[in-house]
Amino acid sequence: MEGSDVVVLLKRKRLGDSLIIRNMNNNYYILRHGQTIHQTVKRGIIYNWPDDDPPCNLTDVGRKQVEKSAKALKSKSIDLIFSSDILRTRQTSEIVSKVLGLNVNYDKRLREINWGIYGGKSALRAWLYYKNPKSKFKKAPPEGESWSDVRKRMVNVIEDLEKKYKGKIILIVSHGDPLWLLEGWFRGLNDNQLLIQKIIGATIKTGEYRQLKYER
Repeated sequence: MEGSDVVVLLKRKRLGDSLIIRNMNNNYYILRHGQTIHQTVKRGIIYNWPDDDPPCNLTDVGRKQVEKSAKALKSKSIDLIFSSDILRTRQTSEIVSKVLGLNVNYDKRLREINWGIYGGKSALRAWLYYKNPKSKFKKAPPEGESWSDVRKRMVNVIEDLEKKYKGKIILIVSHGDPLWLLEGWFRGLNDNQLLIQKIIGATIKTGEYRQLKYER
């Protein structure tokens, strides 16, 4: 499946029976940034946007997570790295770039979701804004983004890469929700199916990489 003119076939598994076929010029890997204090002592607190003040660093555990993934990615023949420009993703992509011997291209469209006025506040408080979690796909919080807004900018990145490159293996370094939404778009999942993924904890973990490919 690797190499030029990659045809990426993404299947809906048990969430649906349709076979989604996307003809892609390139092959893609995704990598979520490593652990930060928002997965430890500040768990349940939403990131400020575009970043905390001071900016949020990777923890020692987070760096080790990324180092492990970077070593695994060394065998994947990555040609290009594109990353969110926020500190935790910059630190993540820099670790990977040193292992792979590649430069990093930064793109603001790969940033974390903007929770608007709820940045820095508890996730529980933010979710009280929504009567139904599914409404977040269309409804943005004040001064923030909806999930559809984030999905649109993530897909725009892929569309631009598809126009510019052919036959490349590309690594995308980003954040939890943006990568969850991008992977769902690749797989052809609808909003209900995506929400099930989030509820059952099937979304990408900190420091984890995944290949967007055909799933039998």
